[in-house]
Amino acid sequence: MTEGTGRVVCDITVTADGYSAGLNQTEQRPFGDDGGDGSGDALHAWMFKTPDENRAEIDQIVSAKAFIMGRNMFGPVRGEWDRQWNGWWGQDPPFHRPVFVLTHHAREPQLMDGGTTFHFVTDGIESALAQARAAAGGGDVAIGGGATTINQYLAAGLIDELRVHIAPLMFGAGTRLFEGVPPLKLEQVKSRAASLVTHVTYRVLS
Repeated sequence: MTEGTGRVVCDITVTADGYSAGLNQTEQRPFGDDGGDGSGDALHAWMFKTPDENRAEIDQIVSAKAFIMGRNMFGPVRGEWDRQWNGWWGQDPPFHRPVFVLTHHAREPQLMDGGTTFHFVTDGIESALAQARAAAGGGDVAIGGGATTINQYLAAGLIDELRVHIAPLMFGAGTRLFEGVPPLKLEQVKSRAASLVTHVTYRVLS
């Protein structure tokens, strides 16, 4: 962590075998072969079926002052922006902060209701982090996902705190946390078991 800046944190929900999404993702089934309808409802049941039980963790996810996400998390549009896609979350996304979307295709910033503005970054993960840190004004920056984006930041040594929410199910294949990431030294900061999830927070030491 650079002196005078907030932490770089991330939250990700994974299955017991480490997957954040199954194979065969599409616009209609954004989480692919997830054992259900492809909406990730079982994976994220802890957030939507038992929110009161997990209120502290849910609030923590959206407490950052700026966010970074991969294009796959932002939406299903690939290649050039051939249609106006503004994310999965409707006109008032839950971030209420600047969000920096990693992409290979330039696009003007997209202002949404509630204080969210999507900025599209074409020159890599370090540029996105620099822009997010500037926007955060000394607050925390959250790497929102998905796993491929988080893995890139972990491999580059750019994440300070990793919060993994482990759901009691298995996908067997798909997009996996830690794929392609060299061995890391982690310090467990805290853990808490709830009915549909186990929350584990690690400090990334190296």
